[in-house]
Amino acid sequence: MTELERYRTETAGLAAPDLLRWARSTFGQQGVTFASSLGAEDQVITHLLAEHAADIPVFTLDTGRLHQETYDLLHRTRVRYALDIAIYFPDARQVEEMVREGGPNLFYDSQANRKRCCHVRKVAPLGRALAGRRAWICGLRRGQSGTRGEIQLVDWDDANGLYRIAPLADWSEEQVWRFIREHDVPYNELHDHGYPSIGCAPCTRAVNPGDDPRSGRWWWELPEHRECGLHTADRAAGAPGRFGITTINPGH
Repeated sequence: MTELERYRTETAGLAAPDLLRWARSTFGQQGVTFASSLGAEDQVITHLLAEHAADIPVFTLDTGRLHQETYDLLHRTRVRYALDIAIYFPDARQVEEMVREGGPNLFYDSQANRKRCCHVRKVAPLGRALAGRRAWICGLRRGQSGTRGEIQLVDWDDANGLYRIAPLADWSEEQVWRFIREHDVPYNELHDHGYPSIGCAPCTRAVNPGDDPRSGRWWWELPEHRECGLHTADRAAGAPGRFGITTINPGH
């Protein structure tokens, strides 16, 4: 039995709080970290961590292009849970070079440019945040999109060389929002205005009721391409190397 198989056996059927405690026990307080996008799922996990594994480090990525509502939520979350949420920024020199060459909205011009922007602003900072860890926790759910239908509770992330843990992998959207309401979990106000999935402001828009929750992200691209690089198997153009892209069927 491989280590991954053993971990999957140990975690089979575990509820989200128990899985978080398992992660803390298995990888140690400094061996695991939680990557929060401040989305609804990640706010649920933040609440669960505060109650069941409060010493697991939490971080988020500030791309420099987020909505003001997202920054407001970050502040409210830090106050509500008294958490020291680390914030990772893109490398300023890489951003300057990219914008000088392609302009501030280069991501609309081609898929390669969009992937380059995601790499500089999200994937590379994620790599720095995960350095030295054995596992990372994220808020992926199988029901979020067709590209995430195989998400496992525990999987191996080839690109970053560590395990990925998805405590809400088998939760429905209804379960997420029921938990938020029942526990008064702070969430992004944009969710009340037709934004089921929220990323950078230029690349996110509201969707109609009943539409695919991810359809408001990079809406000018084909559905199968609408990933930022944190959770896809493809290597981004112009973004080679260890922090290029994480695999979707390992398991931000």
